[in-house]
Amino acid sequence: MRIGVLNNVHAGRNPRRAARVRAFLHAHPEVPQVETESGEHVAEALRLLAREDVELLAINGGDGTLQRTLSEILANGYFAQVPLIAPLRGGRTNMNALDIGSQRNPVTALEALFHAARNGGVHDRLVERAVLRLEFGDGAPAHYGMCMGVGLVCRAIELTHSVFPEGRAQGVFGSSVVIGTLIARLMAGSRTGILQPDAMRIRLDGQQVQPENFLLVFATTLERLFLNIRPFWGQEQADVRITAIAGDVRCPLRAVPGILRGRPPASITPETGYTSCNVHEAELRLDCGLVLDGEMFAPEPGRVARISADRRVRFVRA
Repeated sequence: MRIGVLNNVHAGRNPRRAARVRAFLHAHPEVPQVETESGEHVAEALRLLAREDVELLAINGGDGTLQRTLSEILANGYFAQVPLIAPLRGGRTNMNALDIGSQRNPVTALEALFHAARNGGVHDRLVERAVLRLEFGDGAPAHYGMCMGVGLVCRAIELTHSVFPEGRAQGVFGSSVVIGTLIARLMAGSRTGILQPDAMRIRLDGQQVQPENFLLVFATTLERLFLNIRPFWGQEQADVRITAIAGDVRCPLRAVPGILRGRPPASITPETGYTSCNVHEAELRLDCGLVLDGEMFAPEPGRVARISADRRVRFVRA
C-alpha cells in the first residue's frame, strides 16, 4: 500500500517534536512526504501527494490541519479515490486523532503505520466515521470537519488563546482550565460577557427548536471529545450529534457530571432547555461566530449555516 505523509511543521508549536518527526521521515526517503507551514499550503501539498498515487495519507498535525485536509479532498477531489487517512496527534488539539485511537507520539504512530502498510495490517486499523459538511449557501465550496461549535465555543477558544502562551498549553490543558472556570461561573448564575447567550433559530431535520437564544450549541460526528467527555445523548439513527443548551437554563451542579458523560439526570430535557439528538441535517440562522475543528468563522449578521454528514471517510488508527 502506497503511503504518504503531510507534515505540518508548525503544528503544536513544539520544535523538538517537529524535529523528531522530520528526522524520522528523512530516514525513509521512499515515502512521499510534503511539509507545510500553514493551512494555505495544504492544497498544493495534496496535489503533490496525489501525483504520487498515495493510498494511505498520514497527517502530522492537529484538528485544524485535518479539517483543512478533509475540506480540500472532499470538496475539490484531488485524488481519484479518497485515500485512507491516518491523523497523528501532532497538534495543540488532537480531538479527532484521539477519537480514532491514534498513539500519543507521532513518531511511534508513524512506525506502526509503516509496519502495517508493509505487512498488510492496515485494514485491521480501519475506523470509519461520518464527516460534518458545513455550508453557508453563498456558492463557496463546503467545509468538512468533525466538530463544530457556535458562539460561546468560539469565545472560549479565543479566551484560551489569549490567556495561555502559544503552544500545547493552548490545547487540552488550556481548554480544560477555561471550561472549568466557565462551568463555575454558570453555577453562580452568570450570563454576562463571554457567557452572554446568542440569538439564533435552529431547525433540526426541519423541526424548529425553542427558544431562540442559546448558551451553547455544538455538532459532531465523533464518539468522544477531549478529556473523554461525551456531552450528547441522542438515540436517533443519524450521524450528526447535536447538543443545544438554552440561554436561560439552570444547571444544577449535580447534573454536570451526567451531562459531560452523556447520561444526564431525568430533569435535563428539551422542556428545561437541554436538547441533544442525532439528526441528518441542522440549519442555524445566527449572527455569532462559528468554529469547525479550529477554523474560525467571524460573526456575520443573518448567516445561515447548514450542517449535514453526507460523506464517510475511512480513517486509520496510527
